[in-house]
Amino acid sequence: MASLNVGNLGEYLREQRRNAQLSLRQLADAAGVSNPYLSQIERGLRKPSAEVLQQVAKALRISAETLYVRAGILDAERDRDEVETRAVVLADPTLTEQQKQVLLQIYESFRKENGFVDGDGAADAQDHESDADPQQTAG
Repeated sequence: MASLNVGNLGEYLREQRRNAQLSLRQLADAAGVSNPYLSQIERGLRKPSAEVLQQVAKALRISAETLYVRAGILDAERDRDEVETRAVVLADPTLTEQQKQVLLQIYESFRKENGFVDGDGAADAQDHESDADPQQTAG
């Protein structure tokens, strides 16, 4: 399977940039990266770090998680629900940026509490929900 989906990422970024009616230079300035570097990302010649993707996503006002999936940083199948939940929160125009970040922090803390962890070591708590829960069977 394709481990690097950099070309797809570049095409997607170019499409998002054009939808936002930004030039390559404008997006590079807004994201705090160099114009040539962003051009190389769009052409599929470079794989940006998660930090650069986050800066670009913020400048485009789109979900960083969507870019992470397209770049192969997040597993699309395993992380789809989390990505979609985060995307909905981030896209809500009625919330401030601070409120969005607080909601995402709470969401992540609940996921960790329920047995999910970030990265490749993700535990699937849903598989264990049918196991006997001492609190549910005690009473």
